Amino acid sequence: MSDVTHKSGLPFMKMHGLGNDFVVIDARVSARAVTAGLARALADRHRGVGFDQLAVIEPEDEADLRLTFFNADGSLSAACGNATRCIARHEMQARGVAELAIRTERGVLAARDAGGGLTSVNMGAPMTEWRDIPLAEDADTLHLPIPGDPVATSMGNPHCTFFVEDAEAVDLAARGAEMEHHPLFPQRTNVQFVSVTGPDRLRMRVWERGTGITLASGSSSCAVAVAAVRRGLTGRRVWIVLDGGEIEVDWRETGVWMTGPTAHVFSGVLTAEFLEAL
Repeated sequence: MSDVTHKSGLPFMKMHGLGNDFVVIDARVSARAVTAGLARALADRHRGVGFDQLAVIEPEDEADLRLTFFNADGSLSAACGNATRCIARHEMQARGVAELAIRTERGVLAARDAGGGLTSVNMGAPMTEWRDIPLAEDADTLHLPIPGDPVATSMGNPHCTFFVEDAEAVDLAARGAEMEHHPLFPQRTNVQFVSVTGPDRLRMRVWERGTGITLASGSSSCAVAVAAVRRGLTGRRVWIVLDGGEIEVDWRETGVWMTGPTAHVFSGVLTAEFLEAL
């Protein structure tokens, strides 16, 4: 890539965690503001690059870096566990370190190299009070007054978890879209359908607000693990099988840790023509 290309375009990286894919823009080396419009254009898998979430890396005085997340529809998301893990892996390799502190809207999150090519991030303490999720009204978050008896959890963004006999049999496109906009969730919600498949093993399929069906979701995995523990279905350390692969979640006193693989697929530059057309 020439210097002219970099000056006239916008560098980015494409990453994924278990097929949950991201475009990553490093605002520490780019002066262009990332807007909701740019996020929507980039999310288009036919006319842009395509992603489940867009992550923007920014400088941060009280941590190693700051992350801001956009959904595919241009809305902001406070948390994105798999993107956090992917970027943590990239930064740790670049800096030659095994641990990082990353600021998000969730606060400062700890990340570490877990060995064997795996990366762990502490997604913080879950929130289970109705005001914190938030819900539109006072309700029992362990047994929401919704057909199917779901659980509500916040990992910085809202989650609605249904425990079902067979997650594979659920019409995820229809049910997910319906539940994302349920009136009990004023900020919309991520939706998971989960089956218990063995001791401390779960099968999960996920619909993400502002994006739709995804192969995996880090914050959703954390919320599901918390919901399973609260329901007495599993222990605090679980393995979750998603459409894109398997992730480990461990709800400790220090927070909800998630551990899994990451991939930096390629790096590229958005052309001036693409950017000028926005």
